[in-house]
Amino acid sequence: MILYHGRPGSADGRLPREMRVYDALDALGIPYERIDHAPADTMEVCRAIDDALGTLICKNLFLCNRQKTKFFLLMMPGDKVFKTKELTPQIGAGRLSFGEPGDLLRLLDTLPGAVSVMGLLNDPEGRVSLLVDEDVLAGETLGCHPCVSTSSLKLRTADVFGRFVPSTGHRYLTVRLDGAD
Repeated sequence: MILYHGRPGSADGRLPREMRVYDALDALGIPYERIDHAPADTMEVCRAIDDALGTLICKNLFLCNRQKTKFFLLMMPGDKVFKTKELTPQIGAGRLSFGEPGDLLRLLDTLPGAVSVMGLLNDPEGRVSLLVDEDVLAGETLGCHPCVSTSSLKLRTADVFGRFVPSTGHRYLTVRLDGAD
């Protein structure tokens, strides 16, 4: 995998949702590194991406309450195990489950396997609440997809939460997940 600085040289073969991410980052003056790769659908591929980027790609989970009236994007370290019982008391939500692919597409204009904080660009109404594990915030950099599973980005954590997230009109809630079995 080759590490590039910035956006692709051409939009050929790229989806509009991906190009919107590069446009937004460039408009905000946020530097990023990028790699293109096969769809990140196995842990082996994800580990190779982490190695190439030099940072861990966050685990991004699209969640909803039972009534499907509240939606959440949870960012957590990829090596932690997600347990709803750890999260629900911290956010005051009832029973959580994984959101449906149709809701993910409608709310964040992305598909399973490509979920990331970058999808907040596509939620100007703020229908999705961002939850971030404290360990993600403690890192100097983080990795995420630009709304497609065939590219990955490395960004400074301070840029993501200090500049990008506010530019989308969202705020985030810091949560603490133990992730132990």
